[in-house]
Amino acid sequence: MSNNFFEIKNVDFNIGGKTKVKNVSFSVEKEGDIICLLGPSGIGKTTILRTIAGLEKINKGFIELKGKILSSEKINVEPENRNISLAFQENSLFPHYTVNKNICLGAERNKGTKDKQVNFDEILDLLDISEILDKYPHEISAGEAQRASLARSLLTQPDLLLLDEPLSNVDQSFKEEIQEKLKKILKNSKITTIIVTHDSYEAFYLGSKCGIILNQELKQFDDPYNVYHLPNSIEVVNFLNRGTLIPAEVTSPKSLENKDLGTITGNFIRSFPIGSKVKLLVQPEDLHHDDKSNLKFEVIDRKFRGTNFIYTLKTPSNALIPVFVHSHHIHQHEVDEKFGIKRPIHIDHIVCF
Repeated sequence: MSNNFFEIKNVDFNIGGKTKVKNVSFSVEKEGDIICLLGPSGIGKTTILRTIAGLEKINKGFIELKGKILSSEKINVEPENRNISLAFQENSLFPHYTVNKNICLGAERNKGTKDKQVNFDEILDLLDISEILDKYPHEISAGEAQRASLARSLLTQPDLLLLDEPLSNVDQSFKEEIQEKLKKILKNSKITTIIVTHDSYEAFYLGSKCGIILNQELKQFDDPYNVYHLPNSIEVVNFLNRGTLIPAEVTSPKSLENKDLGTITGNFIRSFPIGSKVKLLVQPEDLHHDDKSNLKFEVIDRKFRGTNFIYTLKTPSNALIPVFVHSHHIHQHEVDEKFGIKRPIHIDHIVCF
């Protein structure tokens, strides 16, 4: 038995006789922690949640909650005996009950074991569903149905809450507000939660840990900061799509050389022998704009993100490099213009493969 609140050890996740994710191990250290699982559609994220809930069996490894084995090769605790709540992405409301009745089913299951109880009115306010309580599921939108299902799950106050893309149908303008309030309620009520999402920003905000699932494997399980800034594989880099990989040669324990950028200094996350040919990860925040620099590249794209611009620059060797610039910067560059890069180039964390 481990000291972790929840643990998965060496589990293959299967559905319909097919293995979706192999040999997964991760843990939730403390009650009330929030874990986010990221990955492309169809990779097996929902299968993981279904298995944790007891809807699918396992044939190797174990799943443990609060020191009790829930699933193993020989043990399979029935879903109703796990005190785990699973909110599916699709509408899971009972069609013959009003929204209010659906939500109250969660409150009725509340065992009163939590130090802090989730407040019904607070949940209604959080999810902005007070005005649809008397309606039936077929009379509300997909986003409203999803929020009602989330309300029911929160009021259940399970030992473990599993959320499958809980905000996928919520309007973008409302999503950040819900994320903020949802995180506060989960933390205050100490509801340990595993969230499946395809939105990396949502995962980085909500999760104390993030797991990246690619090609049937849990590729990285780490703090959100490390997943973003210190990805452990090219697969994770490509999935997050937050930078570009360019060829370089290691020239010292703290520097490397690229044909277009020249000398780059910093601290290597992994050491490489001098002379090694590597692929250097360049993220938008790594390079800095300088109109006076003699190192200039052509702008081939400019994306406005509200608070910032992301310029895509084309180098003489046809590498495409993204650069972040604050939106209040006076000189906005157009496509085909030249864009200066500040020298000397220093990257705090040099990530190479």
